[in-house]
Amino acid sequence: MNVQESFNKFVKDSKRVLKVSKKPDKQEYFELAKVTSLGVVIVGVLGFVVFLLGALIGL
Repeated sequence: MNVQESFNKFVKDSKRVLKVSKKPDKQEYFELAKVTSLGVVIVGVLGFVVFLLGALIGL
């Protein structure tokens, strides 16, 4: 498969995905925003705990 065929297949697959996908409604968008925010907070807290442990140990 050459570059042109690969590119054409990618474009064809991308068009198919865009046809099937839909814009999220307001409720779905806010649920996604809450889950994403919760993930960011969890990663931040975890990083802060690691930083505190490192500071207490003296690293």
